[in-house]
Amino acid sequence: METQLAIDGGSPVRDSLLVFGAPTLDEAEFDEVMDTLRSGWIGTGPKTLRFEQEFAAYVGSPHAVAVNSCTAALHLALVVNQIGPGDEVITTPLTFAATANVAIHQGACPVFVDIDPCTLNINPRLVERAITPRTKAILPVHFGGLPCDLDALQRIAGEHGLAIIEDAAHAVGARYRGEMIGGSGNLVCFSFYANKNLTTAEGGMVTTADAAQAEQLAIWRLHGLSRDAWKRYQSRRLMQSDVIYPGYKYNMTDLQSSLGIHQLHKQPEFLRTRERYARLYDEAFDALPGVRRQPRPDDGRNRHALHLYVLILDREQFRVDRNQIVAALLAENIGAALHYRALHTHPFYQNRFRYRPGDYPCAAEVGESIFTLPLTPGMSEANVAEVIEAVYKVLSAYRR
Repeated sequence: METQLAIDGGSPVRDSLLVFGAPTLDEAEFDEVMDTLRSGWIGTGPKTLRFEQEFAAYVGSPHAVAVNSCTAALHLALVVNQIGPGDEVITTPLTFAATANVAIHQGACPVFVDIDPCTLNINPRLVERAITPRTKAILPVHFGGLPCDLDALQRIAGEHGLAIIEDAAHAVGARYRGEMIGGSGNLVCFSFYANKNLTTAEGGMVTTADAAQAEQLAIWRLHGLSRDAWKRYQSRRLMQSDVIYPGYKYNMTDLQSSLGIHQLHKQPEFLRTRERYARLYDEAFDALPGVRRQPRPDDGRNRHALHLYVLILDREQFRVDRNQIVAALLAENIGAALHYRALHTHPFYQNRFRYRPGDYPCAAEVGESIFTLPLTPGMSEANVAEVIEAVYKVLSAYRR
C-alpha cells in the first residue's frame, strides 16, 4: 500500500470519487416515474396517497402526511402545536440547522441542551433542567439513526405537559424497544433527501397518532386549502376550496412519491446491507487507535438505522485537525463528510443568542472531531475495503 497521501502528491486509494450517500435506484423506480408522467397527473395525487398509507403501515402509525422536506415537516409540527413568539423549544445543538431554524421561523426560541458524548443524542437529564414556564416542546434528534432515550423524554414531557416532536431525519428503519421510529404517537418527522436511507430526491413525512393533527397538517401543507387539488380536478362536479389557514407550499408530488413507494419496499434489504457493511467497518476501526464510534444496540428490540456511520477522533492523538483529515480522505477519492459542527458555534446562533462553544462542551467537542464515512446499499464490499484502507492510510500518516 502506498503510504504517501494523495493530498501530498501520492496515488489515491481509488481512481474516482466514492460519493457519500449516493442513492440506490433501479428499474422499479424508473418505471414508476414513467407511469406517473404518462398518467397526466404529476402533482400531489393518488401515488402520494399510496405512499402515505404504505409508509404509515411500515412504521406502525395511524397517519402519515407527505411533505416536500423534513424541514417542512418540522415546521408544520410546530405550527399544529401552536408554538409561536415567546415559546421555547428544547433541542440539541448537534444537528443540522433546520432542527433549530424552524423554531425561529415561528418566533420561538430554540433552547439547546448538551448531548450524551457516547450516544451523541440529547441528554434527558439536562432536558429536565432546561424547562421553564415558556417551554412548549422537546425536539430530540435520533442522531445518525440511533434512537434517543424516548422513555425518559416521554416521562419528562408528561410531567410538564410538553409536546415531543421527533426529528427522525436519519431514522427511517430505526426501532426503539420493539417499536419502529414513527410509531410512538408523537409527531415524528422524516427526511427523504437524496442521500437518505429512503429517497424521493427531496421530500419528507410526518407521522402522528392524532387524526385531527393529521388533517391540520394536510391543510397547512397546501396553502391552507380545505381540499387537495387532485381531488378537485378529478371530480366530475364543482368542488370549491375554502382557505382555512394561512398555509404553505409544502406538498409532495406524485413524481417524488413514485420513487418513495419502491424505496420503501426495499428498506428491509437496504438496512440489512448497511448493517453488514457497518460490521466490516466495526471490525476494522475498533482496532484503530485514536478513534471511537457511535454505539449500536444489538438486542433485537432496538435498531440503529445506520444513515450515518461516524468516527470520532481523539484529537490529541493527531497532529492535524479533523478538517484536514477529511480533506485528505477526499483526496484519496473517499467521499467523507461532516455531520455536524455544533449549531451553537455557528455565527448566527452566537450573534443572536450569545452562545459560546463552552456552553455545550460535549456537542462542541464532538462537532470538531466527528466525520462520516460512505455507507450505502449501493456500495460493494470492495468499496468498503477501499474506505478502510484510506482511513488507515490517512490516520496513520497524521498520528502523533
